[in-house]
Amino acid sequence: MNQPRRLGRGLEALLGRPLPAAETPDVVHPPQEHVAAPATSSGEGGLLQVHVYDIENNPFQPRKEFDATAIDELSESLEQHGMIQPLVARRHGERYQLISGERRLRAAIKAGWQTVPVQVRDADDRQMSEVAIVENLQRKDLNPLEKAQSFRQYLQRYGCTQDELAGRLSIDRSTIANLIRLLELPEAIQAALHSGTLTQGHARALLPLGEEREQMAFCQRIQDEGLSVRATEELVQMAIHDADEPPLSVVGGAPAPKSKPKARRSSDQVAALEQELRLALGTKVEIKQRAGGRGQIVVHFASVDEFERLRDMFVDDVHSRAG
Repeated sequence: MNQPRRLGRGLEALLGRPLPAAETPDVVHPPQEHVAAPATSSGEGGLLQVHVYDIENNPFQPRKEFDATAIDELSESLEQHGMIQPLVARRHGERYQLISGERRLRAAIKAGWQTVPVQVRDADDRQMSEVAIVENLQRKDLNPLEKAQSFRQYLQRYGCTQDELAGRLSIDRSTIANLIRLLELPEAIQAALHSGTLTQGHARALLPLGEEREQMAFCQRIQDEGLSVRATEELVQMAIHDADEPPLSVVGGAPAPKSKPKARRSSDQVAALEQELRLALGTKVEIKQRAGGRGQIVVHFASVDEFERLRDMFVDDVHSRAG
């Protein structure tokens, strides 16, 4: 049985200098007296007991919403079993700034803890961003749009390519590209995705349509009819195919010009290749064949932002192959 592929890297790989296991307590229980106190050492390896209100949130945290019920459950677990894994933070002036463990910090505050165990690490802003992304990618309940925003903000902040970010996080570039593409959808569809009335698979299936009006119509149909992702993909493919067909002539009018649909769409294989490219690129793609094996691949874009996304995809791929 194959082991599931681990997504991303751990704190040790991103930040280095791991604390030796022998110096890390297996379980940390709440202090007997909940009184405000300065950070105190609980071992030679760098674990500190830090007051909960001396720890600031990670400014690069992509997660904006935390499930209250889950925090309550974690809080009860802390009261019964203690904290198995310490928080990770960096020094920030006279205080500390959280790197990893915001859910545990919130739960500890909920449980009435005054201090929490903290492992202090050296980390710059870029490492903080990367750790926040990796930590949240590994959580299934994080909204895909929040993940997408964290990727886009990172790329804009540090001016790197998707390939470079994928390499730094040890994840597939397709994971980054597929999530960022969701941000091109209309706001109403993003709202449906955020609320859970539309799944990420459904949202991705709408991307090849390109036109907002069609995407909105399909989104409504998915919700009204309870369409599966597979059914949505098939219907989208049919809609694109129908849009590509030449218009019918009016009865009694001038005969329609003899188009060359067979030359353009000579086989089911070409249609399948078009669909494969549409799903990969998230936009309308046409393959036009000509005599002698020549032809064209036409990639459509509906906005400047979509053009920039496609350009980045092609350029990143060229750079990765050259490297």
